[in-house]
Amino acid sequence: MSSLARSARRTAGRARHSTPLVDLTRGGFIGYGLLHLAVAWLALQIALGHTTEEGDQSGAFQILLRQPFGRPLVIIVVVGLVAMAVWQLLEAAIGHRDERGTHRVFERLASLARTVIYGALAWTAWKVQSGAPTSSAAQQKVATAGVLAHPSGRTLVAVAGLAVIAVGAGLTVYGARRSFEKRLRLAQMSGRTRHTATRLGQVGYIAKGLAFAIVGILLFSAAVKNDPARSAGLDGALRTLAGHPFGKLLLIAIAAGFAAFGVYCFFQSKYRKV
Repeated sequence: MSSLARSARRTAGRARHSTPLVDLTRGGFIGYGLLHLAVAWLALQIALGHTTEEGDQSGAFQILLRQPFGRPLVIIVVVGLVAMAVWQLLEAAIGHRDERGTHRVFERLASLARTVIYGALAWTAWKVQSGAPTSSAAQQKVATAGVLAHPSGRTLVAVAGLAVIAVGAGLTVYGARRSFEKRLRLAQMSGRTRHTATRLGQVGYIAKGLAFAIVGILLFSAAVKNDPARSAGLDGALRTLAGHPFGKLLLIAIAAGFAAFGVYCFFQSKYRKV
């Protein structure tokens, strides 16, 4: 059994350092950046009252699909996201060797979570380009309603909401402390490039953290009120924010933050440690 485990680890190690996988992963960051730019555009349109499209990932992929050569573009994004999912799965299995003890365990669990996120985004993008009806907000409402129907459903949804709020707070702190810098090849950057990438990363992570926190609050509210309609994912969070005093200004700031993160992803494509 131990020899089998060592063989599997060696195979995973070779895959992890595969040049095609590295290249596809770096290309995936470009697609990830385009996705965030599209979400930023939708958030801005919601703030200005100019769109009826969903302000989430499915709506963003619809925007990319309508661009010239949109379908090949989305397919390329799918391939890149799948590569990113494989990369993070390998990191979860054998990566983060520079970390020790519980910190390594935490980092590997975080990589496993990213695997799920990138995989889910790739699946959503594939469904959008194939013409299948896709609504992230509707899917979340249905899922929340299904959980709430169980005897302990409200507790589970409330816990999930608190977990999402915690993720949002974590992203905000992660950005404010510039913890993402340790994942970049800073030595290869000029001073100006490092300054620009750092500022974009800070603004981007803080904006994403705020958006996650609002999603978590709505999810928690759905549990408290026993109303799945209150849980509508990122689209619901952005539209809820737009309906509050000063909400549109904050929504414009979040849109700018998502755009900053999108551009930061382009820097990651070149400088991220993969």
